[in-house]
Amino acid sequence: MSQVEAVNTDFLPIIYDIIRSIEKETYETTQKQPHENTDTNLKIPELKTKLQQAREQINKLPGVDYTKEEQIRRLEALREQLVQKRQLLLKYKSMCHFDSPKI
Repeated sequence: MSQVEAVNTDFLPIIYDIIRSIEKETYETTQKQPHENTDTNLKIPELKTKLQQAREQINKLPGVDYTKEEQIRRLEALREQLVQKRQLLLKYKSMCHFDSPKI
């Protein structure tokens, strides 16, 4: 698993739970039923914690400290290396094969 895939960005379930809690609270308010907003109050700090953890994980990823221009230069250099290596592979594949002497 790459480092990028290891970053935990699973926020949708928590966001969904927060929205459902708010909808439930709104419904209870319109029905004049007593309600407690503890669900939402518990879920929001949980979301904040997950977001902070994701920020910390993202800041640890390699290459994040490079500017956009530096990233583009590095990408171009890597692409050039790839082209050169592919050319070398093709060159070596088409070379004559020598039989090694048997000892």
